[in-house]
Amino acid sequence: MTEARRVKVLVADDEQVIANTLVMILRQAGFDARAVYSGEEAVEMAQRFQPKLLISDVIMPGITGIEAAIKVRAELPSCKVLLFSGQAATVDLLEKARSRNYNFEILAKPVHPADLLAKLRSPEMLVSG
Repeated sequence: MTEARRVKVLVADDEQVIANTLVMILRQAGFDARAVYSGEEAVEMAQRFQPKLLISDVIMPGITGIEAAIKVRAELPSCKVLLFSGQAATVDLLEKARSRNYNFEILAKPVHPADLLAKLRSPEMLVSG
């Protein structure tokens, strides 16, 4: 797949090792992936990078992954969003987002790379790489 045709994926996680590892996995699977380490960085990078998919941790310092996803969607309405979290507080945050008519897919941490790639290629995500 040529560089210009590769699907752009932005990964946001305040745990840099997780974000960088996911980017490596995604790149090996044929995606054009970049990592950022906060919700604020995700919003800023999304404007420049124009990803087709945002994969974000939910609980991060500053703005949450959910708030970052809402802001990214406001700028890039066609950007798919996949959230992941290992925190129980995520349920309350997701309910608040749903009450505002934002419904996001979520995976539990830790996520196995094969499970993540299968999710990205599923019909509801419609992301190939």
